[in-house]
Amino acid sequence: MKFTNFKDLILFEDNDFIVINKPPFLASLDERGGSGETNVLRLAKQYSDDAQVCHRLDKETSGALIIAKNPEGYRHASMQFERRKVSKTYHAVVDGHVIFDDLTVDLPILNDGNKNVTIDRAEGKRAETIFNSLKYYKHYTLVECKPITGRMHQIRIHLATQRAAIVGDEMYKGKPVFLSSIKRGYKLTKGEDEQPIMKRFALHARHLVFKGLNDQDIVIDAPYPKDFATLIKLLDKFDA
Repeated sequence: MKFTNFKDLILFEDNDFIVINKPPFLASLDERGGSGETNVLRLAKQYSDDAQVCHRLDKETSGALIIAKNPEGYRHASMQFERRKVSKTYHAVVDGHVIFDDLTVDLPILNDGNKNVTIDRAEGKRAETIFNSLKYYKHYTLVECKPITGRMHQIRIHLATQRAAIVGDEMYKGKPVFLSSIKRGYKLTKGEDEQPIMKRFALHARHLVFKGLNDQDIVIDAPYPKDFATLIKLLDKFDA
């Protein structure tokens, strides 16, 4: 993870909130078993003493993440999440040429508490996501994902149910993208072990809207990080 300091991640800040563009491979909170590694909460508390992370992104997921600077801000954001008033939009690159036109996936998710998530119509909690295809490539699709609820792995497992697993998401049978698979005539140097274009699953929290304590909308756009931007650039060049 390469950033010089927490300030470099900030997209928005006022008296009550900070919104950062979380880099991939940085956990939102202390993970179970407390390895003591750097995470968003620890970095935020060094920047602002009372900081609290208002929601989570998976460790590999990049993008917009809300941090409250005081207890009042935290309560205000938490109520909006609880009432599903926060608008969240993610971008994902998925395997295959898939056509989603306001497709609503409403499949209940069961989380057994051990990062193991399944679709379970009997025991699962309601989970709903709306999908739209944004851009088609020969072998892949850029998809806009709007989660209405906020279950663990929700976007990832819902896409997998549509036979459109996120590239690189091995947990849900998504395969990594290699340059050799999209660039005609690409040849590896002898003895070279080819690395995937992205070394994680291709999911990014792109857009976020919530209300500040003054009841004004806070609208956030989080630019793609380098690895996601590189994947899109190479798909535009070689797989369009």
